[in-house]
Amino acid sequence: MIAPSILSADFARLADELAAIQGADWVHVDVMDAHFVPNLTLGLPIVESLLKVTDIPMDCHLMIEDPDRWAVGYAEAGAHNVTVHAEAAGDPVKIARDIRAAGAKAGLSIKPGTPLEPYVEVLKEFDTLLVMSVEPGFGGQSFIADVLSKARAVRDLVDTGHLDLLVEIDGGINADTIEQAAEAGVDCFVAGSAVYGADDPGRAVRALREQAASAHHRFGRA
Repeated sequence: MIAPSILSADFARLADELAAIQGADWVHVDVMDAHFVPNLTLGLPIVESLLKVTDIPMDCHLMIEDPDRWAVGYAEAGAHNVTVHAEAAGDPVKIARDIRAAGAKAGLSIKPGTPLEPYVEVLKEFDTLLVMSVEPGFGGQSFIADVLSKARAVRDLVDTGHLDLLVEIDGGINADTIEQAAEAGVDCFVAGSAVYGADDPGRAVRALREQAASAHHRFGRA
């Protein structure tokens, strides 16, 4: 699955930029509040407007303080997947259940320096784990390969039946890094500049998907 990140899109032409990636599996929307991360992007009113102009499932990544208060609103608006950060969530289990009750899938994200182990039991309540392969807050950063050990660990737990979720990765994903992530067992790849920096974003999505599928096949991933 490829989830282009509109953080790398032209914010003055978001409807057109969404149309350019028709055929993508999800569209990744980074919500930043200038508190949890230093950058400020967009919030619920813009997400609501975007939902009116695309049928691509919306993957909302909330890089915000107090997601316990705000996450459900994105689910109620019609987002397909709503991800909160483990480092910001006061009660991750309650958030996951509230997001699901509001009709969306629930995701948990961990920063590159955040260990996986304290959250393994909590992940039983979630549909997705978003492994950050850059420090959250800005697009265009370099891929941190060390985080792939977390993706492998979760993939092993999924394969052995201990968890049932989708493994997603975000940060520095492009033609040079996507195969490493696929080999580690990642299911969904967030790509920003690799898609929106291309002459043909739709073609870039297809090429990345083909690379990931080929790597999955080579390494025996489902």
